[in-house]
Amino acid sequence: MYERALVAPGQVVPGVAPGVAPGCLRVRGARTGQDGGVTSALDTDRLDSPRRLRAAMFVDFDNVYIGLRRLDPDAAEAFATDPGHWLAELESGTDADGDFTRRFLVRSCYLNPSVFSRYRPNFTRAGFQVVDCPSLTQQGKSSADINLVLDAVDALDADTRYDEFVIVSADADFTPLVQRCRAADRRVTIITASPAASAYRAVADTVITADDLAELVTAHDTAPADTPEPAPAAVAPSTEAPAAGEPARGGRKEEPAAPAATEASTAGALAARRAVLQRVRSADRPVPTGAVAQAAQKADPTLPATRWAGTGGFLPWLAHAVPELGVAARPSPGYVWDPKRFGEADLPGAPDAGTDPTALQRQVIAVTDTPGLSRENYRVLLTTLAEDVRAHPFERAATARRVRDACQEAGAAVGRSTVNFVLSGVLYSGLELDSTVTAEDIAEAWADNVVGLCRGARMELSKADEAAIDDWVGGGLLDELED
Repeated sequence: MYERALVAPGQVVPGVAPGVAPGCLRVRGARTGQDGGVTSALDTDRLDSPRRLRAAMFVDFDNVYIGLRRLDPDAAEAFATDPGHWLAELESGTDADGDFTRRFLVRSCYLNPSVFSRYRPNFTRAGFQVVDCPSLTQQGKSSADINLVLDAVDALDADTRYDEFVIVSADADFTPLVQRCRAADRRVTIITASPAASAYRAVADTVITADDLAELVTAHDTAPADTPEPAPAAVAPSTEAPAAGEPARGGRKEEPAAPAATEASTAGALAARRAVLQRVRSADRPVPTGAVAQAAQKADPTLPATRWAGTGGFLPWLAHAVPELGVAARPSPGYVWDPKRFGEADLPGAPDAGTDPTALQRQVIAVTDTPGLSRENYRVLLTTLAEDVRAHPFERAATARRVRDACQEAGAAVGRSTVNFVLSGVLYSGLELDSTVTAEDIAEAWADNVVGLCRGARMELSKADEAAIDDWVGGGLLDELED
C-alpha cells in the first residue's frame, strides 16, 4: 500500500534529490498514526514505474556469430543482419525485482574485418561503434578479446555510472572482467551462443543462453499480450463468517474487519505472487527454492511474521498462492520451475532416480552442468536422436520436441533442457546432424564435448577418467564402436 507523506520546505529526505518541491511523496508501507504523522521510514526502492538501467553492451561478434551458426544458421544470419531488432528486444525485461528497461549508452561491436566486414553496415546502422579486430597471428586469433576488456574497464571508471554491463560472448576468458564488474557493484548480463563454462555463468546476474538468443533474434514483433494475473485466493480456510455486529460462536460479538488491513494483506499477497512468477518465468532453468522464497519475502516482508500467511511455511504457501508452478524438495536444496518450459527431468544436477552416480560423475555434473542421466538413458537419448534425424530433416526446436517425447514414451526421464543441452554440445563439436549420421557418431561428438567442458573447468582427468566419461555419456555406444 502507498500512503501520502508530507514533505516540508527544506526537509531532507533520504533518496530524494535536494530541492524537490514540497508537497506529497508516495511512500510504500508507510502508516499514518493518530496524530497524522508518518510512522515508518520512506522506502524509495519500490517505485510504480519500471526501473531504468543505464547499460553498456560489448559484442564479441566472431564468437557469437560462429557459435550461433553451428546451432542455427538462420538465427546467426538474423543476429548479423538485423542487430536493431534484437537490441530493441533487450531494451525491456523482467527479473526478480520486477520490470525494467535498458538504455544502451554504450554499444560496441568487435569483429574481424577480413572475414565479417559485410556485416559492419548493419551494426553501424543500429548505432554500434564497430571496432576492427584483424587477425594478428598465424592461427587467425584476433584482438577482439583484449579490445573489449580494455573498453569495458574504461567504462567502469567513466564519469557516467553504468548500472549494467552486457557481455555478448561465450568466451570464459571474460570471467575476470565479469568479476571486476561485480566487485564494482554493477549488474552483469552475459549472452552466449555456445556452451559456456559454468564458472563464467555463475558470476553473472543474468544469463541468456544460446537457445534464448536464437529465439530472441528470430522473434516476431507481434507477441501476444500478457494476460493479467488473477488474484490469489485467500489463504485462510473458508468459513461462513457471521454478519458484522452479530454474536460469533461462544457469544462474543465479532468486530468488523479493518478494511485497511485487508487491503494491505491483499496487496502484499499479489505482490509476492507476482514476484515469484517473475523470478521463475525469467529463469533459464529451475530455480532453487531459497531464491524464490527470497523474492516473495522481498515483495511482502510480512510473510515470515505471519508464518507465510498462516500456511506454516514457504512450500505450503507456494502451493496455495502460485499453484501453477512445479515444485520439488529433492534434490537439495529443492527447486521451483515453470511447467510450460521444464519438468522434473530438467532439475540441475539431478541424477536419474534409482541410480548411484560415481564420484567422477558427480563432479562432472556439478562443475559442467552436464545432465545427470544414467548410462542407459543416455543410450536411449542418443539412439533416439540418430533415428529422428534419419527420419526427419534436422530443425532444432522440432527435433528436440520429438526426441524428448520419444524418450519419455520409452520410459526414459529426459527433459527438454537435457535434449537441448546435448544438441548444443553435439552441434558445437562440429557434427552435422543429417540422414547419414549414426548413434555412434553422435555419442562420440557428445562425449568429446563433455570432456572438453571438464578441461575448460580445470578438472584434471586421467586416461581412465576420460574412458569412464566416454562410457557414461556415450551410453556404452563407444565401446561397441571400438569392438
